[in-house]
Amino acid sequence: MKFSLDFEKNAAVIEKGIGYGESYDVGRRAVNVQGKRLYLYFLTGMVDSGQLIEIMEGILNLKDSSFTAVYGGIPHPNLSVLNDLDEAIVNIMNGMAVVLLEGAAQGIAIDVRNYPTRSVAEPEMEKVIRGAHDGFSENFHQNIQLLRRRIKDGRLRNKLFLIGEGSPAYVCLTYLEGVCDESLLRKVRKRLEEIETEHLIMTDKGLEELLIRKKKLNPYPLVRYTERADTVAIHLYQGMFALFVDTSPSVMLAPATVFDHMMHFEEYRQTPVAGTYLRWIRFLGIAVSLFLTPVWLILVRNDYLPGFLEILKPSEETKVGIYLQVLAAEVGVEFLRLASIHTPNSLATSMSLIAGFLLGDFAVNVGLFSIQTVLLVAISAIGTYLTPSYELGLANKISKLLFIAAILIADWYGFVFALLLWLIYLSRLRSFGKPYLYPLQPLDFKRLLKILVRFPAKNQNKRR
Repeated sequence: MKFSLDFEKNAAVIEKGIGYGESYDVGRRAVNVQGKRLYLYFLTGMVDSGQLIEIMEGILNLKDSSFTAVYGGIPHPNLSVLNDLDEAIVNIMNGMAVVLLEGAAQGIAIDVRNYPTRSVAEPEMEKVIRGAHDGFSENFHQNIQLLRRRIKDGRLRNKLFLIGEGSPAYVCLTYLEGVCDESLLRKVRKRLEEIETEHLIMTDKGLEELLIRKKKLNPYPLVRYTERADTVAIHLYQGMFALFVDTSPSVMLAPATVFDHMMHFEEYRQTPVAGTYLRWIRFLGIAVSLFLTPVWLILVRNDYLPGFLEILKPSEETKVGIYLQVLAAEVGVEFLRLASIHTPNSLATSMSLIAGFLLGDFAVNVGLFSIQTVLLVAISAIGTYLTPSYELGLANKISKLLFIAAILIADWYGFVFALLLWLIYLSRLRSFGKPYLYPLQPLDFKRLLKILVRFPAKNQNKRR
C-alpha cells in the first residue's frame, strides 16, 4: 500500500502493522515541526538510543517543515525515502526508525539498528591452530563487514533480498563480479525472487530447502556451511557464491562438490608438504568412517581375515550376533554424540568419556559386544570426527548403515551392489548444475591434482 496525504490513515496502517499500543517494545515519539505533526516509530530494544536522541534534537531544531527540509535536517548518514507503507513496517520490524510527516506522501527510514548480539569468537566446529580466530555471529551486518576486511576488492558484490511474507528476513547474495559465473547468478537471483514463504525462522537451512527444490530425500549436502570469513573469502575467489541469512552465524557456499566438504582451512596454514599430509590424513579418516565396519563384516563373515589380523576376529563368547552388535554400537555412538551436544560444556567432555568407557566395558564384560566390535566402531567414529563438514559426516553415517544392511541381506554381493548404486547416485547429483563428484567425474586431472596435493600459494590463486 502506498503512502497517502492522509496523515492519520498512514499512521493507523503503520501502527496496526507493528502492533503499537499492544507490544511494550514498540515506541513512537510525536513532535511538532513548525505546525506539522511528525511521528518517529522504532523498536526500543533494537535501536541505538544515542543516535535516536541526536536525531530528535536535529528534528526539533528544524526551521522548515517541508519533507525535503526534514530529510536534509536529520543528522544521520544512512537515510532512505519510503514510498510504500508495507516497506515502512518491514523496516521498523527490522530495527530501523521510520519518520512519518504530516502532509507528505512519503516516509523516511533511518538506520539506527543496534541488535543485541554476542561478541566475535572462533567457531567451535572450525577451530585452527594457526590463523584468524574470529567467526561469524548472528549479526547480519557484522558478518558482511568481517568479510569486507578480508576482501578489499572492488568486484565484491552484496545483493540484498527480503524473503518472507509474515516475518521477512534479509538474505544477502555475495559474489565476485567476473569470477562467479553470470548465468549461475541469474538462476540464483531468479530463485530467490520466486521464493514464497511465511518466514525463514530456520534461517539458512530453510533457505537451502527452498532454493534446492529437488532431491528432498538426498542425505548429502549440496551447499557447504561455514562460520569462518576466511573460508568464505577463499571460496569466492574460486568462483562460488555465498548466501548470508539474518540471525544465522552460518554462511552457505555453492556450488559445492563432495571434495569442497573435505577441505579445511588448517591445510593452507601449514607448508605445502605438511598441508598435503594433513589432507591425506583427513581423506583416510573419511574413508575409514565410511568403509571400515562394512569391510570388516565381510571379512569376518567369510573368514577372509589374514593371519596377522586374526586378533580382529570376534570371540565366540558373545550372546549377540555380529550384525546386531555393529548396528547397536553405531547407534550407541550417536546416542553419546547427541547427549554431549545437549550437555553443558563443563560436563560434556567428562560425560562422553565416562559414559563411553563404562558402557563399552560393561557391554564387553556381560558378553553383549566383543572387544573387536567396540574397537572398530570407535575407530570409525573417530574418522567421522575428522570430516570437516558435519553434514557430510552425517550423510556418510547413513550410507554406512545402508552398506551394513546390504551385507546382512546378500553378503559381499550386496555390498558391491550397494557401493555401485551409491557411486551412481553421487555421480548424478548436482549442486546448482555442477557435478557433485567433480573433478573426479567428469575427470579434470589438473583440478583433481590440486585436491590431492596442497600446492604453494602462487599455484592456488587461480579460479576453478
